[in-house]
Parts: sequence; C-alpha cells; structure tokens
Amino acid sequence: MILHAAHMPGLRADLPCVVWLHGFLGSQQEWAPFYDSFTQWPQLAVDLPGHGGSAEISAEGFAAVDDLLRKTLVSYNILNYWLVGYSLGGRVAMYHACQAENTGLRGLIVEGGNPGLADPEARNARLASDQLWAQRFRDRPVAEVLEAWYLQPVFRSLTDVQRAALVELRSHNNPATLADMLESTSLGVQPDLHTPLHKLHVPFHYICGERDEKFRAAAAGLGLSPHLIPAAGHNAHRENPAAFRACLLTLLRQHIEVSP
Repeated sequence: MILHAAHMPGLRADLPCVVWLHGFLGSQQEWAPFYDSFTQWPQLAVDLPGHGGSAEISAEGFAAVDDLLRKTLVSYNILNYWLVGYSLGGRVAMYHACQAENTGLRGLIVEGGNPGLADPEARNARLASDQLWAQRFRDRPVAEVLEAWYLQPVFRSLTDVQRAALVELRSHNNPATLADMLESTSLGVQPDLHTPLHKLHVPFHYICGERDEKFRAAAAGLGLSPHLIPAAGHNAHRENPAAFRACLLTLLRQHIEVSP
C-alpha cells in the first residue's frame, strides 16, 4: 500500500525531488499555489493517512506513517529528495529524517512542526487533549468542531475571515478518519526528537510566522534560528504565501545550483 500523491516531473531531472507534506486537516492541495514556482525540481505532494486521497488509509503511529511514506517514495523511484513539511507534516518529516536508513534524504525544511515533548506529564496531557478532540470529531458536526479547533491559541493570528475560510475548506474532510489520525500521531505518542535532530547529517531549516511565538520557541529549543515569515502566525504559508515562497526558494537554492 502506498499513499495517494501528485507527482510532477521537474525541468531538471538531476535535482532532488521536493516532497511536500501537509498539516493536520490538509491535503496535497495545501501546496498547490506553490507548485509553479518550483518547476525546476521534481515534486511529490503527498496525502497523509486519513486525508485527501489517502482518507481511507490508516496508520497506527509514526513508524507506520513513515513506512507508508518510504513505500510511496520508492513507488515513484524517488531516491534523492528534500522534505518540506508543515505542522503534522513537519513532525512526520522530522521523524523520517531521524531514522537511520535515509540515504536518499538531502535536506529538511519544517514549517511550524513540534520536535516532541520530553516531559512525560506533558506528553500524557497532550495525548488526553488529542483524544478529547478526536472524540469531538467523531460525535459532533465537523464544522462545529472546526470552529472550536481554529479558536485555539496557536491560531490566534487568524482573522475572522481567514478562520471562516479554513472551516469551510476543511469541512469536506472525513471526521472519523481525521479522529483516528489525530490519535495515532498525537504529540503525546511522538518520540522526543531533539537529540537525534541535533545529529542530522543533512541541512535542516526551520520556518515559522513571526507571530507564532510557540514555534519560534520550538526552533530555539533546537538551537536553530528560524526563518521568520512576516505578518504571519502558525499557518505562515497560507497567511503570507509570497514571503513563504521566496524563503523556500532561497533555502533550496543555497544548497542546489539552479538558475534564477
């Protein structure tokens, strides 16, 4: 079994593939506004389990998600790649990067992803919170749950109009499969990746909105200076796509010789 994905050959086959990993509630379409800016690179936009075209695929835990991702990369003969992940996708990307058998990984770019919780009490509290949210997704109308979801502090930078647009967009998801994915990839069950991330042998860049204090702190905890997206909060690529696009192009061009 492999994950549903959109594959776009690049103008230069010698460049590593840019593999896009969306956040919770998203899909490969989250990245569609950016595809045309990265046409020199091959690209693969993946639907994570429980989302988009992979809505009927389940995965129990990060190891299972990583296994599906690896099989998907192999199925498209992607042997050299950069991972670009937002939020949940960033956590999946970091987990993947920390595994031993990553001969094809060339670099890692994470937008607003949590590297993990070291404190057992914090992990237990997060798992309990995610289990409550999962039950809400199973029991309540999805639009009602999403209204509450986007009122969480991490999304405080959203305007009412932006929040309403996200609720409308995400209401087409299957709430049952979202609930399963939320529990199986909860931050409460994610390994603490701080130590292995410090040992990476590939470039690691961290992007976050300048208003996203929580994830600016997460980057600092990794010893990284985050690349800040102005006038943006947690969902920086959606709140300021032009600045996000420019930042991402700059980062990739630092490591890969491409024409302007």
